[in-house]
Amino acid sequence: MKHNNSIYHKIKNLQELLPVIDFWKNAGETIVFTNGCFDILHLGHVDYLSKAADKGTKFIIGINSDSSIKLLGKGKNRPIQDENSRASILSALGFVDNVILFDEETPQNLITAILPDVLVKGGDYKVEEIVGYKEVIENGGKVELIDFVPGYSTTAIEKKIINS
Repeated sequence: MKHNNSIYHKIKNLQELLPVIDFWKNAGETIVFTNGCFDILHLGHVDYLSKAADKGTKFIIGINSDSSIKLLGKGKNRPIQDENSRASILSALGFVDNVILFDEETPQNLITAILPDVLVKGGDYKVEEIVGYKEVIENGGKVELIDFVPGYSTTAIEKKIINS
């Protein structure tokens, strides 16, 4: 069987992704979703994402668009990498099935449309405060937290670069 090794086939918009999700759900797949900026991919991200992917059979990552990151006020230099670069790098990870960009401040609309079986966020959140919690639980899904690897963050890397 020939595999499509292009990283770009994994990057989809919602209109392209919804039929794929329907197919997966009908096939009995367990869909996992997480989201974030993932500005400079580092060990903490890869550890977190691989653990999230292990919680199901299909893994989708929602990525904040460049304009969405500006809304979050992460800093004047953020994002460091543009949305296409971030999406492409994440889609190159073997355990990632699809990547989707979102423009809003939160992935609420995306989560409501996808209704994943498992919604995953970092351990710095309280489960009940996670965007999409209510919709996922009401749909019979679950929300799980994954602890971060201490000492790894894009902000820390940015500071190290500035101070060197």
